[in-house]
Amino acid sequence: MPDRELPKGYEPRDVEQKWIKYWNENQSFTPSDDPDRPAYSIVIPPPNVTGSLHMGHALNLTLQDILCRHHRQLGYDVLWVPGTDHAGIATQNVVEKALTAEGKTRQDLGRDEFIRRVWQWKDEYGGKILNQISRIGASVDWTRLRFTLDEGLSRAVREVFVRLYEQGLIYRGDYIINWCIRCHTALSDLEVEYSEIEGGLYHLRYPLADGSGYLVVATTRPETMLGDTAVAVNPEDPRYKHLIGKHALLPFLKRRLPIIGDEYVDMDFGTGCLKITPAHDPNDFELGRRHGLEIIQVIDDQGKMTKEAGEHFAGLDRVECRRKILAALKESDALEKVRDYRHSVGHCYRCAAVIEPYVSRQWFVKVGPLAARARDAVAEKETLILPEHWTRTYFEWMDNIRDWCISRQIWWGHRIPAWTCMECGKLIVAREDPASCPACNSSSLIQDEDVLDTWFSSALWPFSTLGWPEKTRELEKFYPTSVLVTAFDILFFWVARMMMMGVHFMDQVPFRHVYIHALVRDASGQKMSKSKGNVIDPLLMMDKYGTDAFRFTLSALAAMGRDIKMSEDRVEGYRHFINKIWNAARFSLMHLNEDSGKSGSREKIEGLAHQWILHRLEEIKLRTDEAVKAYRFNDASQLQYQFVWHSFCDWYLELIKPELYGDDPELKEKARGNLLQVLSEVIVLLHPMIPFVTQEIWSRLPGKTQPDLSRVPFPEKRPECSFPQAAENMEFLQQVVTAVRGIRSELNVAPGLKLDLIIRAEGKDREILEEHREMITGLAGVNKMHTGKEVEPPRGCAAAVVKGYEVLVPLRGVVDIQSELKRLNKELGKLEKDLSIVAGKLENQGFLSKAPAEVVEKEKARAGRISEEKEKLMALQQRLLEIADN
Repeated sequence: MPDRELPKGYEPRDVEQKWIKYWNENQSFTPSDDPDRPAYSIVIPPPNVTGSLHMGHALNLTLQDILCRHHRQLGYDVLWVPGTDHAGIATQNVVEKALTAEGKTRQDLGRDEFIRRVWQWKDEYGGKILNQISRIGASVDWTRLRFTLDEGLSRAVREVFVRLYEQGLIYRGDYIINWCIRCHTALSDLEVEYSEIEGGLYHLRYPLADGSGYLVVATTRPETMLGDTAVAVNPEDPRYKHLIGKHALLPFLKRRLPIIGDEYVDMDFGTGCLKITPAHDPNDFELGRRHGLEIIQVIDDQGKMTKEAGEHFAGLDRVECRRKILAALKESDALEKVRDYRHSVGHCYRCAAVIEPYVSRQWFVKVGPLAARARDAVAEKETLILPEHWTRTYFEWMDNIRDWCISRQIWWGHRIPAWTCMECGKLIVAREDPASCPACNSSSLIQDEDVLDTWFSSALWPFSTLGWPEKTRELEKFYPTSVLVTAFDILFFWVARMMMMGVHFMDQVPFRHVYIHALVRDASGQKMSKSKGNVIDPLLMMDKYGTDAFRFTLSALAAMGRDIKMSEDRVEGYRHFINKIWNAARFSLMHLNEDSGKSGSREKIEGLAHQWILHRLEEIKLRTDEAVKAYRFNDASQLQYQFVWHSFCDWYLELIKPELYGDDPELKEKARGNLLQVLSEVIVLLHPMIPFVTQEIWSRLPGKTQPDLSRVPFPEKRPECSFPQAAENMEFLQQVVTAVRGIRSELNVAPGLKLDLIIRAEGKDREILEEHREMITGLAGVNKMHTGKEVEPPRGCAAAVVKGYEVLVPLRGVVDIQSELKRLNKELGKLEKDLSIVAGKLENQGFLSKAPAEVVEKEKARAGRISEEKEKLMALQQRLLEIADN
């Protein structure tokens, strides 16, 4: 027989390790092969193999785990697929830094040896994030662990690439791309992060070729002028339309630049004349294609000026070139003016280097046809995006999507399955590595050096992890997946691309719901960042307060569409809740035995307290289920918190103590049976939010045939436990007790001092009060209780109103009203002084302008707290004056 007694204090570390081991050894989260059970499936957003658990991961994993554990309770066959992403650029950067410390480069090693080193790094360090996923209690099926570069997923990636190529949806071409000069690779539009910087808007004079004057063009990047191949004006602009068809001369290089007309030119921006550099600006590239302009590359892939920039500038770094060219323009009187200009500049999302628009030969996905179907799927509600306002954002992106550059100039990743025959030049795209050219039979084949964008393999995640391109049982049963839980920042990076690929290759959406969770911010609402020093480490929180307290904090704050303001204080606060559950279970187990709750002990539910708690429990079961299914995690958590802390612990356990400690064996056994039933169902309800402490308590409860709480069904509905009248009566009694407790607290009456109580009730309500006199006097600390309309209260009573009836507490001999008024006056004087000091700061413009924002917010919050306390004391002062007058 297991040890039923719980230790005095809850020590989470040992408990968590024990149950993680138990669940893994028993494969608790591996779905069954039962064809009759409905399927529920989630694929984990695969974290980077280089990653470590951060607050976003923690929230995401907690919410997914709640959904999975809850749906297991409801009888679903649940599959939650875990895995990691190979994270091409990020992982390669990590290994390259390690090589730099050795005085080596990847080129020194060669491609094959470098890739071997990356795999070695992955095997050694890549499991860190997986251990952390396990640590937070994620009920994933570890038997199905996937990696975006594993054999099965690599096959799926190659199959998708070849099919899209065969369908004309993948092509290779010269195009302007986002180029990172630090990572030496192309980046998709989504991998570019924009930030506002203070720069200059430079007005340059371009002389007209016929010597009749000059045009002034405005640019933020004067170094790119060396690649100009035209000047554009709006054909409707009366200032310049007569010049269309003529030529201007490029300073320094004297290149003849045609003056062209295009409606793209904004007549109100700058001077209304636009220098066109097709090789170094994406808008200019498109404009150049429309007008058949020459493309002249003057900045190379290292960020240095090419020979086409002219002998005075070739070889210079782009920043150095800008300084030199501005000096030369000034000297030649070609720099008309410079004005300060704040504008948005793109940076690499990995290394933060300024992005260089760069024309090169790349591989692209023609996304137009794919995006149209993916858009329609959401418009037709095949996939619901929640909160709904993100649907508009999704549509806007899909409606303005550009072809997706999928090639990356790195070594770690899925190498593009394309070969060029060195004999005849034929391009071969194949599922298997070709031995010879199908056109000329030559074996001299060179594979494309580039690898695929990491997001290409991630886009296939919902179906590739289930065995596609094979027709597997998992694919048939678990696709489409039920829900994707993710952050808004990868709605386009990942979600939209999964939609495109899923609809195209599976002819079905990849998930029925997309739940976009909020951002976790610090306590004052600021975004967490290392530079601000406000990052909260989830691993530290779990170490310090236990995983359950941390998880419950996240779920309790996870309101749909509202960012989470996280603080360590909140986690510490919810640790008290975990301890409350532990202590309540410990108390309960002291009174339970192997016979508690067996047949016969609960044939008829009697007693107001038992009827009330069972009625409330039925309500909580229904509302919890509704809340979780609707992704209202905060509502589910708060429902359970209020029920457990207040209804169960503060009221029910206190109400049944006379029965548990009494001498009536029948009442005692019935109380034990009801207590076990309520505690058992509460533990099952709480399990998805706080799996560890609930599993530990469950293992000590008597009469449980299923030791694994994760496999215990959701508590069934019990209509026989509906007692609405008992619930109404109990609420009335609670309000009376609470009113008396409020008076006692407000007037600082000693807890042990017994009070007299008058309740001017009549009819059935008076009968209820009399029937439960012992309960009221015990819980409210009352000596004598009088009920009835006819009771005349003495002078000097504190009063409250419950259900329309006066609840009166005589204060003569209990409270020295005059002394209490003096104390309040002293307290109010102190608060007035404190408020004056804070108000002085907040009225000081010097303080407001110089102090950090968080300091100002802190003072505002302090002022609010003092004002609130002052209002409470003034209200109490007024009440005491009224009592004194009576």
